[in-house]
Order: sequence, then structure tokens, then C-alpha cells
Amino acid sequence: MSIDWLRRFAILALGALACGASVARDAPQTPAEEFGSLYSRVESSRLYPDSKTFADAVPLQAPQTILDDYARERPGTNVTLRSFIERHFTLPAAPAADAAIGAPTEPREPLAQHIAALWHTLSRAPLEPPRYSSQLPLAHPYVVPGGRFREIYYWDSYFTMLGLMRDGESALARGMVDNFADLIERYGHVPNGSRTYYLSRSQPPVFFLMVGLLRLDAADIDISYLNAMRTEHAFWMRGARTLARGHASGHVVRLADGTLLNRYWDALDTPRDESWLEDVRLAAGSSRPAPALYRDLRSAAESGWDFSSRWLLNPKDLATIETTAIVPVDLNSLLYGLERAISAACARRHDGPCELEFGRQAQQRRQAIDRYLWDPARQRYGDYQWRTGQWLDRPSAAMLYPLFVGVASDAQARGVAAATRTLLLAPGGLLATPLRTGQQWDAPNGWAPLQWIAVRGLADYGHAGLAADIAHRWLATVTRVYDETGRLLEKYDVAESLPGGGGEYPTQDGFGWTNGVTRELLARYPPDAVH
Repeated sequence: MSIDWLRRFAILALGALACGASVARDAPQTPAEEFGSLYSRVESSRLYPDSKTFADAVPLQAPQTILDDYARERPGTNVTLRSFIERHFTLPAAPAADAAIGAPTEPREPLAQHIAALWHTLSRAPLEPPRYSSQLPLAHPYVVPGGRFREIYYWDSYFTMLGLMRDGESALARGMVDNFADLIERYGHVPNGSRTYYLSRSQPPVFFLMVGLLRLDAADIDISYLNAMRTEHAFWMRGARTLARGHASGHVVRLADGTLLNRYWDALDTPRDESWLEDVRLAAGSSRPAPALYRDLRSAAESGWDFSSRWLLNPKDLATIETTAIVPVDLNSLLYGLERAISAACARRHDGPCELEFGRQAQQRRQAIDRYLWDPARQRYGDYQWRTGQWLDRPSAAMLYPLFVGVASDAQARGVAAATRTLLLAPGGLLATPLRTGQQWDAPNGWAPLQWIAVRGLADYGHAGLAADIAHRWLATVTRVYDETGRLLEKYDVAESLPGGGGEYPTQDGFGWTNGVTRELLARYPPDAVH
């Protein structure tokens, strides 16, 4: 490592601690905020291969006491630093400790049976975290994805719930929804995951879809969850009323003609606690202002697509990420669905003004999606660069979200079906994008949530053959890898029907959303169709 690089690294690291945070100060501090220079030294020294390890460590004393001890002891080497950390923190079990997940004894039990058994492995009891932990309290049982992902995650959980409901685990599924409702009440939104370092952002707003899975009667939904849905909507729309044309604030963008749409946006512009070294190194090698780069990285993490050529000006260069400049079709489709769900719930409560207001917002959003996110020439949906006024020709499986929420016309659905078959259909399932960049949300990878969005959306619009084809290919891939390894994985190489790769960390096994989607597709598309 060169002296110049070290000097720049130190400047970026110190600057990251001071640059503009806009998260409410009554929110819990993140580990990086609490431990400052100690945190940056541990992460920059790469004491632990995964940046998330120290973020998840539990301090054994008050942070200030640990910092005072650190200043007094001044550990000078990585050996003494590691000794200091392991005397003052309880470190989480390494993901390797979860290797037993998905590894049944020979012969392999049927895949559906194995998934049913995994719910016990991945479920957790209600959580009151240890003092000083980065974990957030959860009052109800929940399911974690697996591996390094030791906490509940927002959009993962909807796809996990598909399998829970299919396997009769409705009480566990409702507990997860109640946890998210509690988080909305406590923080005003659902954080990315149940850690303090995730509070500055959310994830794709699928809470209304989770509520729909519970199969509650309408009155129960309205009483239990309508307020939470309205609070979440307010989070995504904060600042909209006073936003000038041609400007953005937080999650809202008002285009030059007054049209209002949404973007992904994180309230912090510092390195992510869970990927601190990766972010600082990227900034050190970039000419961009570090806070802007950090914000775009964080905002892509809010999208769930971290990372993908969807967000990159140069698909081969992560430092060209421009997430906050993009109006994404998936987010705006989900917000349309949320607005429709709120309007319908208000109608059942005979709240006419609420029904009309959210119905009006949904209709305006539908018109905006048609105008800015649909390309009539290419006959497919895409994202929009609001700063340049450019529809982005970056094909991705996000084009299927308008079908999933019912915002597309039949003609638009036909165009998307044709584009899906031409651009995204691979031998082992649906690609995230057709580009090979090394990012994990690009080719050759396919992901369980995108298979479900596609299958359900296409089937709803009458494209049953293509929906079944995607489902069969995906199930064949998951089954093949399971037969060979005994595991269900976070992502798959759908070009070769192999474990997926790329990204910031090794492919994780467990795995919540793969289990959920696969279980649901096995029920809808019987096993004899995939062998």
C-alpha cells in the first residue's frame, strides 16, 4: 500500500466521521459513530475479513469506557489491537458457523421437506438486544436470511413469507409483519434491517404486500395495519409538498413539468458501517467527492440491488454510481401499489377523503410511470435519469414490477413479456440484467425475488407460458444445486445453473428468500415439471 494511498485513505476516513449526517439525532448511533477512530482503525486494519463482523460485535462496556481504555492502552499493532477488541467486545459467530444450514445427511430429503425444516433453523425468538448492541429490539419471532445476515431484513421478509404461509407457519409470518409495524411506529419507517446502522435508509416498500399475504379479513387489516401503511407512505413522500420543480429532496423528485416521482435515498453520506473498508477504498480511488459517492452507494443498498449496472454511468466502474439521480421503475411501481392498498382500506372504513386522496395519488403516479418510465419504441419499462431528462436504456428485471402491481396495460405487458424473453431469459431462470460486470445484481446472476415478481406479474397478465417457463428453469437450477451441495443459496448463476457469485462478500447460504420463493413455486409448478 503506497504512502500516497495511505494519506488519502486517512483523510477520507476522518472526513467520513465529520461529513453531513441528516438522520434525526434521537436515533441510536451506529457503531461507526459511537467508536469513531477506533472503528475506522479496526476496519482499515482488516482485522476481520468481513466488514460486517465488527459492526455486529457487542460492546462489553459503555462505548466511552472502551474509548478511554483505547486511548490509555494505545495498541500499536494488529495483534495488540485484536487482543484489545476481543477483550472489550463479543464478536458474532462467523458465517462459517452456519455451514450446517442446508446440509442434510445423505440421501437428500425432498426439497420442499428440506425447506420446511429450515424455518426452524432460521427462525429467532423475540429479541431484547444486549446493552450497547447495534441490534434493534423485536417483540415477535422472526426469520433471518442466513449466513452473515443475522438480523431481520425488510424486503427479504416478504419473499420469505411466501414459503412460511405455504408451509402453515402463519403465526410466524404475522409476527414478522407485527415486527415491521412496530418498527414503523418507533422510527417512522421500516429500516433496511434491524440494526442501528440500517436506520438511515429503508428498502423497497413491500409492507402492504406482507399484509396481503396474511389473508386477514378486511376489518382486521384496516385496524391493525392501515396506520402503519400511511406512516410508511409519509416517510417516502416527506418533503413533497414544498419541493420546487426540477429538484429532489430525500426520496421525492419533482420533475420540470411538476410531475412527482420517487428515488432511493439514504439519509447519511458516510461509509456504510457494514461495508466500511470497501466504501473507503472505492472513494480513495475516485475523483468524486466522497460524501456524494457514499450517499449513492447507500441509496443503492436501499434499493436491494447492491450493486448493479442499473445504477452505473459506466457499467464497469462502481465509482460512477448515480443512484440518487435515477427515478427507478420498481420503487415507483411499489408505491403505486401502496397507494392503491391505502385507498382500498380507507374505502372499507368509509373514510371518503382518504380513499379519494390516495386514489388520486395512485392515478397520478400511474400517469407519471407511463410518461417517464415506459419507452414506446422499445416496448419496455426502464429507469429515468431525472437530472439529464433521459430514459435509461439499461434493461433489467425491474421492468416486470409494473406487471406485478397491475399498473401496466395489456399492450404494455405484451411488450415486457417479449423483452423479458429476448433480454433476460437464461437457461436457469431470469437474469437480473443482461450485462456481465462482476456486480452481483448483473448477469449471470438470478435472484429469487426477481423470479417471483416476474412469474406472478406475467401470469396475472395472461402470459402463463412464459411465467411457467421461468419458474421451471429456476426450480431446475435450485434443485440441481441442492442435489449437488445440500444447500439453498442467496443467489444463483442462471446461465450455468450454478451457485452465484460477484459482489462484496461470498455467496451466503440459508437462505430466507430463496426458500420462500422456491417453496411457493414448487406448489404452483409441481416438482415433476422440473426433473
